Amino acid sequence: MAVPVQVWVYDLSNGMMSAMSQQLLGKQLDGLWHTAIVVYGKEYFFGGGIQVAHPGTTQAGQPLRKVAVGTTEVPQWLFEQWIDGMRDKYTAETYHLLTNNCNNFADDAGEFLCAKGVPDYVKNLPADFASTPLGAMMTPMIDSFFKSMGGGGAPV
Repeated sequence: MAVPVQVWVYDLSNGMMSAMSQQLLGKQLDGLWHTAIVVYGKEYFFGGGIQVAHPGTTQAGQPLRKVAVGTTEVPQWLFEQWIDGMRDKYTAETYHLLTNNCNNFADDAGEFLCAKGVPDYVKNLPADFASTPLGAMMTPMIDSFFKSMGGGGAPV
């Protein structure tokens, strides 16, 4: 039986990125994206490790968008086994704001479930940020911070 798969997209800036990015970065960025995969009546996301919750009850609040990415024939038990296999990749210690975050997890999960991950505007956010003058200056500092912390800055 085909089960619907959604990517829930949250804007952690609550609209501030959209309102201020042009002035601060010289480039329009519409949100500071956090994503989760919603499937089997559960919301799966990466925050201090792989988490699961009843949809819409996480600290992120209500999503800005619910993007239908397809359907899956993968049974829930197999997806949960896949998640167990990904727990070493997605830990507080491996978290990185730009390269190993909630959006990377949601993208991997979507690809596993239905060969389609997060929308491109979410996937491209780190590169879009890094392509700005401020982003080019800050990216090495962000990278250095996460390397020195061993990912200790992971959100909970």
